[in-house]
Order: sequence, then C-alpha cells, then structure tokens
Amino acid sequence: MTSSAQPIRPSQESQVELVGRRAERRALDGVLSAVSAGRSGVLVLSGVLVLSGEAGIGKTALLDEVAGQIAEGLLVRVAGVESETEFAYAALHQLCIPLFERIEQIPGPQRAALLTAFGQRRSPTPDPFLVGLAVLSLVSEFVHQCPVFLIIDDQQWLDRASSIAIAFVARRLSAEPVGVVFATRTVGEELRGLPELVVGGLTDDDSRELLALNLDGPLDTSVRDRIIVEARGNPLALLEIPRALGRTGLAGGFGAPGVPLTHSLEGAFRHQLHGLPLPTRRLLALAAAEPAGDASTLWRAAEVLGIETNAAVPAVEAGLAEIGSRVRFRHPLIRSTAYRSVALSDRQLIHSALAAVIDRELDPDRRAWHLGHAAIGPDDEVAAELERCATRVRARGGVAAAAAFLERASALTLDPSNRCDRTIAAASAKAQAGALDVAKDLLKVADAAPMTELQRAQADLVRAQLAFISNHGNDAAPLLLGAARRLESIDPTLARETYLDTLSAAIFAGRLAVDGGVLEVSEAASAATRSLNTPGAADLLLDGMTTQHSAGFEKGLPNVREALRIYGPGMTTEQELRWMFLACVAAAHVWDLDRLMSLAVRHVQLSRDTGAVSELPLALSCLITPLLFTGRFGEAARAIDELTAAIDAMGNNLTPYGALSLAAMSGRRDHLQRLGSTAIHNAEHRGEGIGLTVNAWATALLENGHGRYHAAAEAAVYATSYPGDCTSAGWALIELVEAGSRTGDDAVASAALERLTEMTTPSGTDWGLGVEARSRALTTEGDAAEALYLEAIERLGRAGMGPDQGRAHLLYGEWLRRRRRRVDARAQLRSAHHLFDSIGMDAFAERARVELLATGETAQKRTNSRVAALTAQEAQIARLARDGLSNPEIGARLFISARTVQYHLSKVFAKLGIRSRSQLEHSLPELAT
Repeated sequence: MTSSAQPIRPSQESQVELVGRRAERRALDGVLSAVSAGRSGVLVLSGVLVLSGEAGIGKTALLDEVAGQIAEGLLVRVAGVESETEFAYAALHQLCIPLFERIEQIPGPQRAALLTAFGQRRSPTPDPFLVGLAVLSLVSEFVHQCPVFLIIDDQQWLDRASSIAIAFVARRLSAEPVGVVFATRTVGEELRGLPELVVGGLTDDDSRELLALNLDGPLDTSVRDRIIVEARGNPLALLEIPRALGRTGLAGGFGAPGVPLTHSLEGAFRHQLHGLPLPTRRLLALAAAEPAGDASTLWRAAEVLGIETNAAVPAVEAGLAEIGSRVRFRHPLIRSTAYRSVALSDRQLIHSALAAVIDRELDPDRRAWHLGHAAIGPDDEVAAELERCATRVRARGGVAAAAAFLERASALTLDPSNRCDRTIAAASAKAQAGALDVAKDLLKVADAAPMTELQRAQADLVRAQLAFISNHGNDAAPLLLGAARRLESIDPTLARETYLDTLSAAIFAGRLAVDGGVLEVSEAASAATRSLNTPGAADLLLDGMTTQHSAGFEKGLPNVREALRIYGPGMTTEQELRWMFLACVAAAHVWDLDRLMSLAVRHVQLSRDTGAVSELPLALSCLITPLLFTGRFGEAARAIDELTAAIDAMGNNLTPYGALSLAAMSGRRDHLQRLGSTAIHNAEHRGEGIGLTVNAWATALLENGHGRYHAAAEAAVYATSYPGDCTSAGWALIELVEAGSRTGDDAVASAALERLTEMTTPSGTDWGLGVEARSRALTTEGDAAEALYLEAIERLGRAGMGPDQGRAHLLYGEWLRRRRRRVDARAQLRSAHHLFDSIGMDAFAERARVELLATGETAQKRTNSRVAALTAQEAQIARLARDGLSNPEIGARLFISARTVQYHLSKVFAKLGIRSRSQLEHSLPELAT
C-alpha cells in the first residue's frame, strides 16, 4: 500500500537516470534496512536520515530513488513551500491525513492537541511537544498495519510548527518500522544531531555521463567542458545551462551575446522566464503566489486579472510548469523566480485577485494574508483583519504564523500608537517562535517611534523575553525589573505580575546576578501590594517572599503562609501554572513539606492535564524535592526519568537539580561529579547561579555522608555565601553545622546554626524544628544534647522525613558510642542503618555500618544485582510498568512510542526470567529505591 499526503510529480532532476551517488544510495538502503529490522521488533538505529545540500544538487532525485524502492507500506510524502511557511501546521496536516484513520487510538489529550492544532477543535493552545507526541503515537499506531515511510522534501520551507513536530517524531523513533528521510538545503536547529549526509556535486566523469544521457544533439567539446566547470557538479545546473544555451550554443556558439552562462540556477530560470510573453509570466507568478496548487483557484483569479487560458501554453511547452487539475512547477526555484519575475505592482494585483476568489468563511487566514500583500499603502481594515488572524492561529499553537500576521499588520497600520502596539506584539511572537534577530529588529522599529510609558514597559518585557529564551540566566531579571518599575504607575496589576516573573528570574540567576538580584527585586517590589484591600494568592506571595528578603524571614512569613494556604482556588489555570514554581520555592523556604508536596503534585498534574508539556520539566523538578526528603527515592527516580526524557525531547536546558540531589543522597560520588561538572559549566554559561548553589549543597551533603567533613565544609560555605538563595542555601546550613562541628570549627558551626534558626524556629514545622534540634545537638556540650537528639528523631519521624530521621539516629548513635554507651548506641545505629539501607542512602548506610562495627555488631551491605542487569532505560520503564502504567501511558511519560516501551519490556522480561508485568513487583523490589 502506498499513499502520498501531497502527490508530487518528480522534479526534472529525478526524471533522468540517477548517475553516480553510490554513497548516498548506500545510506538510503540503510534506512530501508532499518525499517525492515523495526518490523521484526529490532531496535531501529538508522531509520532516520537528513540529506542536505544546495538547490538542484539532487536531493529530490534521491528521495524519488528511495520512494521507488518501497514495495510495501504507507508512503507519506510532503514538501515545504516557501510561501506556506507562515501557515501553522500546514505541512503536518498534510502528513497526518493518511494516518487519521487511527486517531481514535491515541490518548485523549494528544488527540485534542492535534485536532486543535489543525483547527478542527476549539481548545486551549496546544503545547507543541504534545502535538509532536500525538503524531508519534499516531505513527506508532499505524505501524500495526504496515511499515510507514515519511519523506519530507524542502524541509527548510516547512512552517516552523510542523518542522518542530516532525523533527520531534524523528528523534523519538526507535523500535518502530518507520523510515524518515528529510531533504533540506541547510540543517537548522530542528534537525541538528540527526544522522546527516551532505549531498555534494557530481564528479567530472559523472557530469559528462549525465550530459550525454540527456542531450540528443551535438555538443561541442569545449562547450561541454565549460558547462561542467560552471555547473560545479550540480545536476540541475548541468541540465538547465544547456537549456539556456539552446542548440546553437551547444553546437559551438558558446557565449553568444545575450545568453549568459552562469552557475546561478535562479539566473538560468530567470533567463527562461524573461523569454516568455508577459501574460504567461503573470500567470506563473499567480500560480507561485498561491502554493496550494488548486487549478480552479488559479483560473478564477486569472479571470479577475484578465489573463486568458492560452497564456499557459508557452510555460507548459517550455517545461517550466504543469497545469492540469493541479499546478506543479518543475523545481521550487522556478516558483520563487516566477514570483519575482513580474513587477511589484503586478504582484499586488495578483494577491488582490487571490483574496477576491478565496472564501472568507472557509479560509479567512489565507484570504487575509493575500489582502495584506495586496495592500499598496497603510490599510487599517486589513491590518485589523491580520491581527484577528494572528489571534486565531496562535490559539492553534502557530506562534510563528501569528508573528508573521502581526508583522504585516504593523506595516499596514496608519495610527502610530496602534502600529507601535502591533510591532511590539509581533516582536514578542517572533521571540517565542525563535526568530530572535527579527524580534530585535522589530523592537528597534518600535523604539524609533513615539512610545507611551506602557509601550516602553511592554518593549522591555519583550527584551526580557528575548534574554530568557536565548540565555536562561542573569540577563532577564534586570530587564523585567525595569519593566515592572515602569508599570507601577500605569498598570499596577501588570506590574505585580511582572514583579513575580522578575523574582523567578532573579532566583534562577542567583549568585550570578549582575543587576536585578533577589535582594534588589525584593526592595523594588516592597510597595507593589501594600495598597491592595483584598490581595489574592499571587499578591500575598509577592509581598511575603520579597518581605522575607528585604526585611527578614519572620516578618514576611504570615503572608507567605496565607498565600500558600489559598494558592489555587479562584485562580485561572494559566495563573496557577505561571507562578507555581514560586509557590513551591516559598513552601520549601518556610519548611512546609506538606504544602510543598501538594503544590508540586498539582504542578505536575496541571502540566499533564492541560498539555503544558513545556512546563513539565520545572514541575517535575519541584516534585522531586519532597520525594527525596521523605525518602521516596524510587518515585523520585521515576520523576527524574520523566524529567530527563522531557529535557531530551524538548532540548530544554534546565539544570538537573533532581538528579544532582538524588546522586548526593544516594552517596554516588562519581555520578554526582559527572553531573556536577556539566551542570557547573552550563550554569556559568547561562548565568544560572541557582545551579551552582544546588551543586554545592549536593556536594556538601554527599561529603558528609562519606565522612569527609573538610570537603563538606568547603562546599557548604560556598553554598551559603549568597543570601538571595531561597532553598538549597538553607539546607546547606544544616550541612555546615555538621561539617563544622566534626572538624572542630565551633565558630563556623555556631554561626551556621544561628542563621538556620532564624528560619526554622519561626517556621514552627516539624521539618524545620527537627533539623534545628539535630543541628543544635551537634553544638551542645554535655548531657543536654541527648534531649535534642530525641526531639529531632521524634519530629522528623512525625514529619515523614526518613533521610533526616536516619541522620538523627546516626548522629545520636555516634554521640552515644563516644560516651561509651554501646548498647544504646547499637539501637540507634541499627535504626539508622535500616532506614538508610531501605531508602538507598548508600554512603550514610556505610557510615552507620562502620559505626556499628565499632560497637561490636555487623550489618550486611545491600546489593542491587538484578537492577544492575538492566540498562537505565529498561529500569525506568520497568519501574513505571511495575506501578501499573500502560504502555501508552509510559510512552507519554518518557516521550517514546508505546511500541518502543513494549520492545524494552520484552528485554526486561528476558533478563529477569519473567513472563508478565505482574511479576515485576516481586522480581525487582529494590527498584523502589
């Protein structure tokens, strides 16, 4: 079975025998072999290939070659069109049409996202990665029927939304009988890292062979050699240059006046086009302006322009285009050259005619686009329609398309103030779409016009947006802070929202903030909520957190607590998600573990339920913290697996905070060092100072676990040196107290304890008071320490803080052993060892084991032989399968297909000697840690 999402007549470069190309053919044979392997259930390693090279180099001919070898399966072939790049998901829709019969089999949220992207359902704007996951699921479902081959030509001209989604699918294929081949002029961000083959020019011998095969008349030897030199191995140039020369030139009249010989394919096509009658050129320009290729639209628009049907004859006879039920150009360069072959005034008339014949109700966006290009000067009515189109396409997830509509709308707007608004909106959309240079240029245009204070603030917000997108570090906070200050007297609500965003950015920048650090932001925002009669959760969060930094922890505590108590109800989903990270940071800062857990769970659930996949990495990062502090290492590991998969799938550059923390708590020094080295490099590059603090705290915790107290103290001093860090710096004070007391540096330990109690005592929580009691015991002389250890054990046990409770047992046991109370010490050390061993805190477990040996008792080391037999991906899939998730659910969590999940599960079953998922719990109980 074969199909084509967009039937494409082979280009001229593929209508001749394929000459040479032995390496390229081998690579394409590898794709076909990989699909066959995937059909047999073998992991596919090479089912994706990117062909890159200049125009006319033969990429399409190679695509035709591989398509011709597909004897069985579904062939879906789409091609990018330069003038289609502004229509969101246009190419993806074409690709998915043959697959739609399986759409009911994919998960509901994915189905909704895909249908919304295609304008077939009204739902919140779909996350682009959820759309990509939906297409992956759709393809994976279809391969139950037959292999699938996706061929994407002229990828550089796909609309950005489609390009992201298709590249996402290509990256996540592994166990499916699916082949994906791209052809593109240059490999952009979306395709970077995929297997690539650069298609170069033909050798001179192959060039001579190609000329001989395709010329039926005499060819002067010197002319042939000059053609080969000029063509530089480009097959299309080898075919087009002789066409431009004509028979006389080929026979020996080389270089005849008026017949330039040039390697520029566009020049060769321009020469051919200029030899056509003007009505024919106008008809070809009309066809080029409406890339859908619908002949009825072409002829209706031609009638409006007064172009007769016989104008098509010279173009068809010249082989430039084929006009039947569909309109097809021989090569994409002919389309672009034909469009520019007529005057600007003609092009404006062409767009006006197309707008006149396109149905206002069925295709309002395309009609408005043509109206925009038909406008000769400012036209507020058309600009307003383009702005409405931008709103519609953005709702479907077409940010790049919305940016294009807004950019054109701003150019057509007469009123300076409205034009400035639309220019700033276009810049923001361009930034979201990744067109950062264009966004900066638009901001320059806005800056050159008279601007209100509100518009200046909005422009500052876009600059901050650009800074945050290009570098998730210390550039965004100062720009946001400037915008927030401007907005205070103009739009207080927007000012408060901007201050919240500024605080988030400042927390990420941390110690690497040059301007706009946490303390500066807190001082600037101190008056933003004071005048409110009924502040909401976000207002209280802003006031409480900034007060804690500017006036003291205890002073801001009441508002933070109230904000956390009421956070969620009465807020829109967008608002909840927007500041949930701050709410989680605040909960951790006030030592409220229960609220941190509930907020983090809600954060993850909202991200999944709403399809806000881009929010998922941060949400999972927030969830991992309470899971680790309560000793649920298995659940934390599963969240880290999902986080890693999300970061890998999205190219997200978030520091792996959860993985650093788990490595430290587990005592895995080598793993932490590898993670930490990369994290430090990336954090410094981005200006993400919080990453440096988290890594230092993790190092201090790990070194305390191994009993290397001087190293722990050094790391903890660094972690606690920046006063604006809200969470891990506070936890590092705990490590500094222990390390200082063990190295005999009582002054350091006491100073760290004093700073710690400024937070833990007012918090009044069992978590805060428990670690305070344990830390105070370390600095207390004589018998008074015993009551503090017992208090710490009780409080931390009541709070469910297994790791910290184990450390309290350990420290108490060590204290008892030093006081020669060996029997009492053994009881505490046994409890510590049991907790550490069951949780998976290997370094602390070993420390407890050694202490037990000193009392005359032994304890067995824990082994993980069965876990070691599994690869990392097999282990993460086994965890999720053991917990009852279905293959599609696991696939959605890890951004892979259900078929890939099944492939890995079969490997797990074989390694463990089991036959079903129900046996996983008994076969791998240690996976819980």
